[in-house]
Amino acid sequence: MRVRYLGTVLGLSLGPTISAQAENLPSIHLTAKDGYFSPEQLAIPAGQKIKLVVKNDGPGPEEFESSELNREKMIMPGKSADIVIGPLKAGVYGFYGEFHPKTVHGQIVAK
Repeated sequence: MRVRYLGTVLGLSLGPTISAQAENLPSIHLTAKDGYFSPEQLAIPAGQKIKLVVKNDGPGPEEFESSELNREKMIMPGKSADIVIGPLKAGVYGFYGEFHPKTVHGQIVAK
């Protein structure tokens, strides 16, 4: 019982801190629309955390997914999602949309 209570207290106290940290990160914007991500390639600085803001301008849901980044996020139509990424080593990291994997794809290039 005490362990569960401690976890709840820690979860509540860490939640706002994590959100506040995400708000202070540099932002990169990505848009999903009509079966494509725009831009298809994003350049970010290696070794630095960033906030990826993914907006869904399409008529249906879309999902940002990357096994290389260990991220998966569903975004409903007309909504945005903030995804914290990094710090990454220099390299190329692929991503795609779960609902349109043949067309909704792109790369994050950390340099």
